Amino acid sequence: MEEEKKVLLAVLAHPDDESFGMGGTLAYYARHGVQVYLVCATRGEVGDVDPEMMDGYQSVGELREFELRCAASTLGLAGVFFLNYRDSGMSGSPDNKHPQALAAQDTEEVAAEVVHYIRLLKPQVVVTFDPIGGYRHPDHIAIQRATEKAFYLSSDPNLKTDGLQPFAPRKLYFNTMPKTLLKFGVFWMRVTGKDPHKMGKNGDIDLASIAEVTFPVNAVVDYRSVADVRDKASACHASQGGGGQITGGLVGALRRTFAARENFMRAYPKPNEHREKDLFEGV
Repeated sequence: MEEEKKVLLAVLAHPDDESFGMGGTLAYYARHGVQVYLVCATRGEVGDVDPEMMDGYQSVGELREFELRCAASTLGLAGVFFLNYRDSGMSGSPDNKHPQALAAQDTEEVAAEVVHYIRLLKPQVVVTFDPIGGYRHPDHIAIQRATEKAFYLSSDPNLKTDGLQPFAPRKLYFNTMPKTLLKFGVFWMRVTGKDPHKMGKNGDIDLASIAEVTFPVNAVVDYRSVADVRDKASACHASQGGGGQITGGLVGALRRTFAARENFMRAYPKPNEHREKDLFEGV
């Protein structure tokens, strides 16, 4: 009997999410023979880009799609698919109200589109953001909710999607950030007189509230063996500040050794006290 091909599907919001958030995990599994696919909900149309970087591109979305395809090739992804929604910008921005903004869409409709790709690609493992989207970006939260719903809807024979047969993935994970270092950072900001409630270029990221939300860590992927691949993929996103990490010398070696791990909460099946080292454990 032919062995079942392992397939992992990541469903994310913007170009760069695949590299900055879980790039190590995606590269690790691609290098170990897993077919790794990405569904990206938008092309990251919102945001300021250095005019020099726009040379040869008609729009920010076109530039960021190019960067994503560079990163996907570097990570070794088997395919990239877009849902063709628009970047909603940060919470409270005028871009939230654009008719094509991801955050403005009906969750059921977005979930149905994700179901299409689950049935088409047949992944045993599906990964997306945690319930607060990592740092409360409205698009991250929107696609997380749609993906979680799609994970269960995919096996429903009453939901029709272009003639594709129902399919039940085996495991669902949420990528989540460790908060210990973040909490220390919030403490240090307060000591130095900075406001941790108004961080980021536009002061629209509330690090203090993000640091207070924790999720269980049920799986940890050690990607030290492909840390250089993850760094190269991140560097593809030059318009998003990719490539800014120190990758050489002692600092780079220490970072690869001690920070080359990505954490996941297992949403399905219900986890136990055992912490997994492999998202395909038991598949």
